[in-house]
Amino acid sequence: MRILLIEDDLELCEAVRLHLVKDNYDTDICNTGTDALFYASHQAYDAIILDRMLPGVDGMTILQSIRRNGIQTPIILATAMNDITDRIDGLDAGADDYIVKPFDVLELMARIRALTRRPAAILPGHSLTFGDLELFKEKHELSCGGQLLSLSKRESGLFEYFIKNAGQVLPRSLILTHIWGPDTEVEDGNLDNYIHFLRKRLRALNSRTKIVTIHGVGYRMEESDVS
Repeated sequence: MRILLIEDDLELCEAVRLHLVKDNYDTDICNTGTDALFYASHQAYDAIILDRMLPGVDGMTILQSIRRNGIQTPIILATAMNDITDRIDGLDAGADDYIVKPFDVLELMARIRALTRRPAAILPGHSLTFGDLELFKEKHELSCGGQLLSLSKRESGLFEYFIKNAGQVLPRSLILTHIWGPDTEVEDGNLDNYIHFLRKRLRALNSRTKIVTIHGVGYRMEESDVS
């Protein structure tokens, strides 16, 4: 699992990072709000630990920006502000959990485990859903509005990856590594071809779901506004 740790207290940041690495989490760290927005928008994470008080762009602004962009990654908001209204504001802004400083790192680790083990949109029968789509992973089938399409194994794998990370910008390199493997040599245009196939599938189903190109970065799955 991959964690983004956003904390400007360098000593605390390193202490938390060491615990995360010890528990086998791949961990990215940043110490400013500007860097945090870049990381959160250009990488897929299983959880984000966000300090509320940051230099430059504050944690609440980052939280609101992440949620406005449709990124649903679980977020733990960490702050020294212990007033009940501050906690309510953080949760209402889109945080999934709240921890007050100073905190025991072991408690933070337990909270991360609790958030990351929650199944996101996983239904009985090994299916995944996003918007109007339902993907049956084992059968390699995609359903929308009562229609059903058969997929190739690669198409199914790509849809699964996009649905699990819906709303997040997935860099091209990350998609290639996840789907084709880190040691597999694959031409960059191969991914473009498969994205074309996936879009054709969505059009055939008249789905509201789109795979949007983020120029110079990668792709994002999102749901179109209903007119």
